[in-house]
This record gives sequence, structure tokens and C-alpha cells, in this order.
Amino acid sequence: MPSAPYKTFSASPQKPTNSLAITQVPKEFFHPAVLNVLREHFDLYGEVNQWAPLSAFGRILVVFTEEEAAEHAKRSCDPIVISATHDRSAISFRDVSHLRAYRIAHRPEATLRVFRADPNPIIPHYAFASASSYIPADNYLRPPALEKNFLISPPGSPPVDWEPIKEEPPNATPLAGDLMVALRKLKIQEHDREGNQGPETLIHPEDGGSGVGVYVEDCDSGAATANMEIDDEDWVYGQTAPARSKWKPVTAMPPMHATLMI
Repeated sequence: MPSAPYKTFSASPQKPTNSLAITQVPKEFFHPAVLNVLREHFDLYGEVNQWAPLSAFGRILVVFTEEEAAEHAKRSCDPIVISATHDRSAISFRDVSHLRAYRIAHRPEATLRVFRADPNPIIPHYAFASASSYIPADNYLRPPALEKNFLISPPGSPPVDWEPIKEEPPNATPLAGDLMVALRKLKIQEHDREGNQGPETLIHPEDGGSGVGVYVEDCDSGAATANMEIDDEDWVYGQTAPARSKWKPVTAMPPMHATLMI
């Protein structure tokens, strides 16, 4: 539910504003006929952009298009004194001679005060077709910050002065960034190792400061690759068959002394 987009707190006289707050408005004055009379009165000082009767607070918020119009209305209309009436004749508006009559029986004297209010944004005319189109996003209520994810259970018998700690939410990303970088680096190293036929450096001489390097060279990779490229259809009699070249014989057993069995 959006909060009220209007601000009715009094502003300092030095601060220019385009909003006025009419206070001490009797409940009977929120009748549509009386509101129309008051609206026409303030229209004489300038274009009224927003007219917001707030019956629960006994006030009316008036937002002018120009700040000069609001200041002129403030100086001319504060206060508005309405004379008392004890019959069904029209009430008279002192200092507001142009207001039309409105019949109220036994209406005591009322004084309406006009105060400066905090500035309000001007609403375009086309926005009045939709009531929710002009409400700023900051006026909507925000959910409170979630400080407990119910991941840590409280102790069965909390000690004295025990307070729950603020829990951190779970990891929002599926994998950590450093892990992704390490996997990508490992993939590149495997690709380079497959394409490199020369010796591979396991320990560089400059690493560790010992000056000793360790290199490994696969001597069978070239021969195995050459043999695998020969197809059975291209095999020539007298040469080792391609299928047999892929088979690695087991280590030969050491010679054994002959024994005579009787």
C-alpha cells in the first residue's frame, strides 16, 4: 500500500514553497459544496495543481504550480474568519467577499489558518487519469531487512546475556569466482599439455630459489600417435600390425633355475 505522497509539515518562511496547508477546518466544511467554494477562492491566486482535503486531520493541502502564487495566497488568506450564524441564512465570509453562500444552521465562528507546507512535486495533467502513475517509488513501503535466515538454531538453554548474531545470507552465486578462475586456468594448462610434444616443466629453476628444475618429457606420445594413425587396411605384411602396436606387453619374468623332478 503506498504511503501518502503529500507533505503537510510547516516550512520555514525563508524557504520558497508551492504548497499551503489550510488548518482548523471544521468537519462540516468538508462538504463538497463548501470545498468547491474554497477551491474557487484559491484558484484566484494562481493555478492549483493539487487539492487534497484531509478530513481526518481537519486540514486541506493546496499545491500551486508557481511558488509566487502560493506566497501570495498565504499573505492574503491567513487567517480566513467565518462569522457565526444562528439561523438558516447564508454564512458570511469576512475578508473573502467573493465566496458563495453556504447554509449551515447554528454554525459558530470559525477561523481557518493558512500555513506554508513543504514543497511538493508538480503532477502532470495527463497523470490524473491514473491515481498510481504519479506516486514516486520512494513513497511505497519497503520490506524490512532480513537479519535472520533461520540457519543457526538458538541454544536450548541460552546463557546470560546471550544475543543472536546477525546471520549472513547464503552464497548468491552458484560457484565462487576464484574457483571458476582456477578451473579455467587448469583447462588451459591441459590444452597446452596435449599440444606440446617437448619437455614439460614441473618445477622451474627460478621457483624457490634453489636453482633446480624438474622437466618431464613423454617419449612414447609421438610413437603412439604415429602408430594410431595407421589403419588396418594400410597394413603391409611383414610389419607389426597396428592393433598389436597398441598392446603393451607385460614385464618379462626373470630367469629361473631348472630343477630336476624325480
